[in-house]
Amino acid sequence: MTIGRPERTDLKGMTLPEMEAFFAAWGKEQYRARQVFRWIYRRYVDDFAAMSDLSKEFRALLSDSCRVSAPPAECIETSADGTEKYLFRLEDGEAVESVLIPDGDRRTLCVSSQVGCALACSFCATGAMGLRRDMTSAEIVHQVCYAARRLSGRGERLTNVVFMGMGEPLRNVTEVSRAIGILLSQHGLGLSGKRVTVSTAGIIPEMLAMAEKVPLSIAVSVNASRDEQRSLLMPVNRRYPLRELVAAMKRIPLQSGRKVTAEYVLLEGVNDSPEDARELARLFRGGRIKVNLIPYNPLEEAPYRAPPPEAVDRFREILLGAGIQAITRERKGADIRAACGQLRAASGGNRG
Repeated sequence: MTIGRPERTDLKGMTLPEMEAFFAAWGKEQYRARQVFRWIYRRYVDDFAAMSDLSKEFRALLSDSCRVSAPPAECIETSADGTEKYLFRLEDGEAVESVLIPDGDRRTLCVSSQVGCALACSFCATGAMGLRRDMTSAEIVHQVCYAARRLSGRGERLTNVVFMGMGEPLRNVTEVSRAIGILLSQHGLGLSGKRVTVSTAGIIPEMLAMAEKVPLSIAVSVNASRDEQRSLLMPVNRRYPLRELVAAMKRIPLQSGRKVTAEYVLLEGVNDSPEDARELARLFRGGRIKVNLIPYNPLEEAPYRAPPPEAVDRFREILLGAGIQAITRERKGADIRAACGQLRAASGGNRG
């Protein structure tokens, strides 16, 4: 839980029950943990001296023994469409990126859960980094606190959080689950489950376990209609083949009116043919699944291109004609390399 200064315990990243137990060991009442929790996650305060409803003695004790980590946003880039990308410098010198996406009244933060990624999807910039390490719950939730505080300062509110940034969330499930507990807590960020989405490349056991445990939104990167095709794009398919993955998607427990999202990155000449669309419709038939079509966001090092708009429209119309809900995701932040698949933070300051 603590990195950098182990002599002081980092309170950021603790769930409320963990913080209650921590303070109970000091002989403090449970409501003290709720007070501190609200200061951190409702008012985004990281200075104990500013927690004015705590006694001076308690604030002094906290200052001596604890801290609230707040890695700086070393760089902020703003897209022409209003999308913002933040580069956070972590305490060990590593760096991650997150993206704030405005869309009407919605303000969605795309958060990272690992420094890099081990899955090596061929169309994704993060995968090219390899995996450096897992992020802590404190580092994950700090991205949310930073964006929420920034929005609050201009009279806006964070409405949604999506685990679609750097890393595979379900390969860091313990820390991601702890962060989600803070996001959903009524004393924390106070988001509802339908406002928090975990996106996975298809780690089936952890996906089903998380869906059973917490009423979140689940998104799955599918990106192909056949196993041989998906294995080339996403090596994880060799462990969790496409038909097993789709069967698992159909078993995810869902509240009334909800659907699992299938993310499908369209690559010209690779997975964008009419036959791909028809096979995808056959796979998804009978499931409560909606499809987000994502025209590829280019990377210099990857040999792919986005299909022309007419090919994207044709693909979507085939799905719709087969009774599968499908939308084309509007490209956001591509001019600052903040769009889907483009995040790649270098630890030494060389930006991707």
